[in-house]
Amino acid sequence: MTIALWCLLVAVILPYIWLPVAFGERAKQFGNVDNKQPRSQVAKLEGKGARAYAAHQNAFEALAVFAPAVLTAAVAKADPMLSGALAAVWVVCRFLHGVLYIADIDKARSGMFFLAFLAALGQFALAAMAH
Repeated sequence: MTIALWCLLVAVILPYIWLPVAFGERAKQFGNVDNKQPRSQVAKLEGKGARAYAAHQNAFEALAVFAPAVLTAAVAKADPMLSGALAAVWVVCRFLHGVLYIADIDKARSGMFFLAFLAALGQFALAAMAH
């Protein structure tokens, strides 16, 4: 597997690393984690817990752009080194996005979102330039 495809695997796992923080905050804020009505409980989260769950959801949303970008570059036989570098940049930026989201550092978080988005668009550009 190429580096870009390994990064895609990491991207699939990434949304789940924010859940332990959200679960911990649910237990702290409500005294338990309600598995019968989890969405109702999550909707009432505040502060760090709400941000952790938002980071979880946003990671899924970003995956919807990154996955087809990486696969398009792979199918087009784009330069695997450049594709891998862009994919690694995306993974690092998206990880930092989650960390910054939970830490409530909004401007830096938005910067990581933008850089990751550019890295994903770069995959499409590589595909377009492939021979």
